[in-house]
Amino acid sequence: MIQINDNRVLKSLFKGNFGLEKEALRVTEEGEIATSLHPFDATNSNIVRDFCESQTEINTGIHRSAREVVEELREHHRRIVRKVASMQPVELLWPFSNPPYLTSDSNIPIALFQGDLAEKTHYREYLSRKYGRHKMTFSGIHFNYSFSGDLLRAAYEAETSIRIEKGKETADYRRYVDRLYIDVLQGLIKFGWIVVALMSASPLLDCSYFRSDVRGKDLCLGMASVRCSELGYWNLFVPVFDYTDISSYTNSIANYVKKNWIVAPSELYYPVRLKPRGENTLEGLIKNGASHIEIRCIDLNPFAEGGIDERDIEFLQLLIIWLASTRQKQLSSAAQVMAIQNFKNAARFDLGKSYISFREEGTIPATEAIVRVLYEMEQFFKSIPEIEDVGRQERVAAILRYQRTKMEDVENCNYAHIVRRTFSDTFVEKGLEWAKRETDAIIKEISDNV
Repeated sequence: MIQINDNRVLKSLFKGNFGLEKEALRVTEEGEIATSLHPFDATNSNIVRDFCESQTEINTGIHRSAREVVEELREHHRRIVRKVASMQPVELLWPFSNPPYLTSDSNIPIALFQGDLAEKTHYREYLSRKYGRHKMTFSGIHFNYSFSGDLLRAAYEAETSIRIEKGKETADYRRYVDRLYIDVLQGLIKFGWIVVALMSASPLLDCSYFRSDVRGKDLCLGMASVRCSELGYWNLFVPVFDYTDISSYTNSIANYVKKNWIVAPSELYYPVRLKPRGENTLEGLIKNGASHIEIRCIDLNPFAEGGIDERDIEFLQLLIIWLASTRQKQLSSAAQVMAIQNFKNAARFDLGKSYISFREEGTIPATEAIVRVLYEMEQFFKSIPEIEDVGRQERVAAILRYQRTKMEDVENCNYAHIVRRTFSDTFVEKGLEWAKRETDAIIKEISDNV
């Protein structure tokens, strides 16, 4: 837990590192998933493939602010849009988390890796057999966040009265950092459903997802986010972890691999993850310790260039800071199972008819739970004095107000409701028109600047 009553901690509280991963499908002008090969060089680490050969994934660098990371994301997004528009036949970048027209699995090309990387294709073939290729076409955004070294060292000193110099971190300091990240992870498991509730944007699905002989007919299944709902990206069991320490946490993941419930840690489809420095392996997590938190349950927002609004990223940082500054209880097995159900409940379209459950408080309507969390965050940040950052409280208040409007003015401010109103009746056709307009605008912007 971060002690915010310490001035040195307060000076660094909002210092952090931001990274984004964004998936999106390349599609034909007719609304089919493209079957062409990945059009970017294999050495381009910023634009790679996810499950499908036609599922682009943007990996940004690490940045010090939400604005900077969004700017990089948009640069790569524009690069992809321009590239696929120049292909023959012309392709578009699909703007939604839900796929366009789907026919058979054979028309969903698994990413093709060769040579030393061929195992990546074999792994995807295993996933397609286990979960189905249709499910693997869902796309989304992952947010990666780490606390700055200045904040972590200041927080450790406030906690222990032991000063740590940069580059001279001790084993005890490392354990403190790991414990902090584990506590934040538990907080996100308990409260992360609010991310789904506020950032869902995929209520519409074409009927061809379920029936290959029917296309052009919209389905609204009562979900604001299909990929985060019961129908989405989940394992065939609900994982339960041991949060005693970093070793216990990694061992609980390794046990699922040993039981053959999953073949690798990467198969753990969980809304939040703890990740290490360097290569993302369990061995790396034990050896190098926790480096950052990954939030994986964000839908593509078609109304924001690049797929995510800068204000939503700032909210995610505020959520993490609030959780890091609030004492978190160890989550029992039952609480963890309940928490995952809360994520699924938060993916419903009508949150007034959905519920969030807590072990301590019982079950309350999702709309009430969201307002309650936002209120607690508002009160927390109001209590923090401004130190060397005039205007910070105003910006924080504006970000939290923005999230609140999604509940107070649902029809005009909630992404899922706007998507349904804008793209209903002919979801794929209207989505293609939307993608074409964005493509034309990006190309025109480039030509105007030449």
